[in-house]
Amino acid sequence: MTSPTVAMIRTETRLFTRERLSLFWILAFPTLLLVVLGVVPAFREYNEDFGNRRLIDLYVPTTVLLSMIMAAIMTMPPTLTGYRETGVLRRLGTTPARPSSILLGQVLVHAVAVAASSVIVIVVGRVVFGTPLPGSILGYAAAYVLALAVSLGIGTAITAVSPNAKTGQVVAMAAFIPSMFTAGVYFPVEVFGGTVRDIISLTPYGAASNALNDAGAGDFPQLMDLAVMGGWTILLYVIAVRAFKWE
Repeated sequence: MTSPTVAMIRTETRLFTRERLSLFWILAFPTLLLVVLGVVPAFREYNEDFGNRRLIDLYVPTTVLLSMIMAAIMTMPPTLTGYRETGVLRRLGTTPARPSSILLGQVLVHAVAVAASSVIVIVVGRVVFGTPLPGSILGYAAAYVLALAVSLGIGTAITAVSPNAKTGQVVAMAAFIPSMFTAGVYFPVEVFGGTVRDIISLTPYGAASNALNDAGAGDFPQLMDLAVMGGWTILLYVIAVRAFKWE
């Protein structure tokens, strides 16, 4: 017999696959952005300031982070706050399928979607533009898992502190722009130096960008960057647990 949790995860998966706009922003948009940037000649020129790498090489980990941002900040919180606002979570509290099953289902489907998007980005970057594969597989895996964990932590925290969908949209937009900036979507993190770079490196996506770039270049990520992501992950989930309300 299928457990209520497994049944709920299957339901959330089916519902998610019907959300074409969400699928576009998570699965297609990061790769499309990489392709658009890759056709610009300047992005395919090697630059000594970037460790003799090209801008397109730096944008592969950036677009990987972009898929995490779109999933965790722009698509997951509106769904969960909508469930709360319409009373779905409250009604589930009276059934064998606990509200936590929905939360688990949402986290899982978004994590799988992000992983699929990341594979597409890396493959397209390699095949179309010759971007190198991660030099440190173990380092890349460690950085990726922590980046995904902190991303989902941001999304869960936004959901927790937002009483309704409208408030959730405002909070999400407030987090979206700085997340895009620190992830290097607007400008590669490598172009910054000094105090600005130090401050960016203390943010979740700044540390994630540093770690993924180090691993991509063949070095194991700096422990400081991994610690920053780990610290933010713990903090965000503590906030989410304490602030989350099912109704």
